[in-house]
Amino acid sequence: MSFASKLFSSKKPNARNQEGYPAYTRSVEEQYLQMLLTNTMHNTFYADQQELLDNAAELHEQMALEQPEFMAKALVYARSEGFMRLQPLFGLAVLSGTRPDLFARVFMKVVQIPSDLSDFLTILQGLGRGEGGRAVKRQVSLFLAGISEYWALKYNGRGRGYSLGDAIATAHPKPADLKQQALYRYLRGQEANLGLLPQVEAMEKLKQAGSAEEQIAWIERGKLPYSAVTGAIKPSQEVWNAILYQMPTFALLRHLNTLLRSGVLADQKNLDYVVGRLVDQDALRKARILPFRFATAFRQVNEPELRDALREAVDLTFDNLPDMGGRTAIFLDISGSMQGEYLEIGSVFALALYKKTQGKSLFWLFDTAVADAKPSRRDSILGQAEQIHARGGTDTGAPVRKLLEQRTKVDQIIIITDEQQNSGSPFYQQLKLYRKRLNPDVKAFVVDIAPYRHAMVPEQDEQTYYVYGWSDTVLSYIARSVQGYGSMTERVAAMEI
Repeated sequence: MSFASKLFSSKKPNARNQEGYPAYTRSVEEQYLQMLLTNTMHNTFYADQQELLDNAAELHEQMALEQPEFMAKALVYARSEGFMRLQPLFGLAVLSGTRPDLFARVFMKVVQIPSDLSDFLTILQGLGRGEGGRAVKRQVSLFLAGISEYWALKYNGRGRGYSLGDAIATAHPKPADLKQQALYRYLRGQEANLGLLPQVEAMEKLKQAGSAEEQIAWIERGKLPYSAVTGAIKPSQEVWNAILYQMPTFALLRHLNTLLRSGVLADQKNLDYVVGRLVDQDALRKARILPFRFATAFRQVNEPELRDALREAVDLTFDNLPDMGGRTAIFLDISGSMQGEYLEIGSVFALALYKKTQGKSLFWLFDTAVADAKPSRRDSILGQAEQIHARGGTDTGAPVRKLLEQRTKVDQIIIITDEQQNSGSPFYQQLKLYRKRLNPDVKAFVVDIAPYRHAMVPEQDEQTYYVYGWSDTVLSYIARSVQGYGSMTERVAAMEI
């Protein structure tokens, strides 16, 4: 933005939020990043799924026509660092029709696993693009050239949308050798030489096995992945015992309830193994598990040792993040529209932020009133998050107003909210007063967890940062921004693709 634009652009509200309160229109780049990283495919408190899907389609198409370079970079960022899938794939499908050159440059960075390919082709068909043309087929063929037996077993999924066999029929890739030819034929459901495909052969024998002992023998002989086994048969306790020790960390987390119900974790040796995996910091870092996944599992299981492990796992997930400098005020919106996953995730992130400040912060909860959350640096994040509940309306200005009333000076303000003001004074109004009366240099971070397009702060405010979506990179971004990291849109614009 030019100096003249910054100088003469109005900082008065120029829009209304979902509740009819004054708000600001975001730049199209900010709107696009927000949409990608908050995943508008799900229903929210204020908008239904179809409305959000229509808004997403409109924004994807606008970006493809007006800012395709930024769009391509944003798709890669959202998939690789925001850990989002559907919206980046949706955008990729749109981009393929307008800028096949950019599409080709980022395809492999957005389509990372076979289920990504399946969803991409499904979206493409839903957009009325059929098979997508030569540019799409070329990229699909390149992806299929890397398909392994493992991927074939784990992701083929015939009968559930686009399978790998459907993708082969779409792109007509040329096999490099006899083994790849056999794999392609198998994936197409055609007669194939399974002698060239030992894992596939073991899977077919597993499906026909008549006893748990025979099933386990084929699992071990074929080194069959747990996901393929559970997709092919209903595992008995004996089979769960056999595949437990090869399950990835995220799979263990997702199946804790199943493992408990099947009796597998009644064996102390198995329980100790699972607990050890859940608190392995290196494994957690590699698994890139979003913190709210632990919160969901924590809510579902009652086994004391597992709950202790989940508490520890979340704390370990944040240990490698940079510390926050200066004094920080953390405000968590607990209004009614935050009910459910929003508040569950927001609580975990707020408490993690608090711990990273090494006690040099305050953590307040707000709806139309403000309350000290009274956090502990010693107690677990999940244990404390479980005690935070939604209530009331939304006055985003209330916590800043309280800072002013108490004349409390902080270096940065972090507010976690869906931004749906419906009473009281707006956040930005109070923020301006705070900067005028107490600290002109205070930085503000608005962690926006919802996909609505209106903002609480005008774009021209260079001391306020918008953060969209949920991953451990959010905390890292905030911590580094305090030290001069730059805005999220600037970071994406500077990416190389």
